[in-house]
Order: sequence, then structure tokens, then C-alpha cells
Amino acid sequence: MMSLKKIKNRRRPIRQQAPQQHRRRLTAVIGSATAGLILAGGLGYGLSAEPSAKAASFDGGLNYSQPAEAASSDGGLPPWTTPADPLPGIKAAGLTTGPMGTAEHYHAHLDIFIDGKPVPMAADIGIEPVSGTMTALHTHDSRGVIHIESHTKGDTYTLGQLFTQWGVTLTADRIGALTAGGGKTLTAYIDGKRADGDPAAIVLKPHMQVALVYGTPDLSFTPPAAYTFQPGE
Repeated sequence: MMSLKKIKNRRRPIRQQAPQQHRRRLTAVIGSATAGLILAGGLGYGLSAEPSAKAASFDGGLNYSQPAEAASSDGGLPPWTTPADPLPGIKAAGLTTGPMGTAEHYHAHLDIFIDGKPVPMAADIGIEPVSGTMTALHTHDSRGVIHIESHTKGDTYTLGQLFTQWGVTLTADRIGALTAGGGKTLTAYIDGKRADGDPAAIVLKPHMQVALVYGTPDLSFTPPAAYTFQPGE
């Protein structure tokens, strides 16, 4: 018969091995949990790091910025919107509102390029929003079409009068808050040909194509020489 002492000696290795096995199992569990956390963290980072789609903004690709609440007597930076109250600009341009005239009725077109990017002309320049009455010189949309509808035969109107109604400064070296200098210029073109002098003094004529170009001169740039008007314009 096996003695009690021998039985006790046989059990000792089992008692000695148990803590080692426990430690191995605990290490394996901790390692698996750590790997899981790292994997989960990595997946979470990967999801949050994906770029979100940027909201489209109408700036014509320009990088100009200004506070929305900032008021500027020169119109500020492009794009330029229609004044909330058009009457001060209409008065400053020497014009009045009323029914559409029919003695003179023709259209011209304006393109504006700022640092190589087209800037649309605002809609409803020269139109009183409450009554719907308008001056003889106005716009209806952002295509750049300028409407001349006068009650008096032979009346003429200038590009400067349109910009005054718009609330945007236009001189020989300035458009809005943008001033020529530092390598940048402001150049006017009529029917594709350069027009020297003050662009505000340009007298608008039937189907005239005007382009105002501000920025660093680009020899590869060709100003538009004509515009395709809609039937009846």
C-alpha cells in the first residue's frame, strides 16, 4: 500500500504547475483583449479619418473672404450681390424707377474676370423689389445681360451707372475693394479689343460685349469678343 507521504509528494507538482498555467491563460486573455482594443481603435480612427465632403460655396473658385456683417462703401470683395435697398444707388446713378420704357430697347453684355475666375453679375440690379418698378438700366438674371429700356429716344447709359446702382466701385484702377497695383491690373475690353481709360465711362450700345479683367496679366488670356443673346434680346 502506498504511503501517505508518497501521495502528498505526487500532488506537489500539480500544485506548483497550477499558478503557471493560470498566468499563461491570463496573459493570453489580456493579449487577446489588447489586440482587440488596438484593432477596434484602429478601425475607429480609420472611419473618423475619412475626409468629409466639403459644402459647395459660390465663390467662383476665389479665395477671398470677408465677414458677412462687414459693410463696405465700395462693395467689398467678390462675388457682389444685389443691394437690399437699391434706391440709394439708383439715386446716386441719376436714375429713377418706373414702368419699362419702349422708346429705346436694347441689350449689352458684361463679363467679369477676377484672378482668372469668372464672377457673375448680380440679378435685379436697378429693380425695386417691392413694387417691381425698374430703371432704364437694369438686369434680370446673372447671365451678364444688361437691359436698356428707356422712355426717351436717344438716351444713353454708362457702365458706371450700372455699377453705381449695384453698389460696386468701378474706376480706372479699382473694382469693388480690389485695387490695381503690386503686379495686378484692371483692364477693360470692348468686343474683344482693349479699351483704355476709365471703364465706368463706357457708353453701352446694342449687343456690345464688355469684359473687365482684374489680376496678374496673363498673355494667354483671350477676352470674349461677342455674346450669344437669346432670341429677342
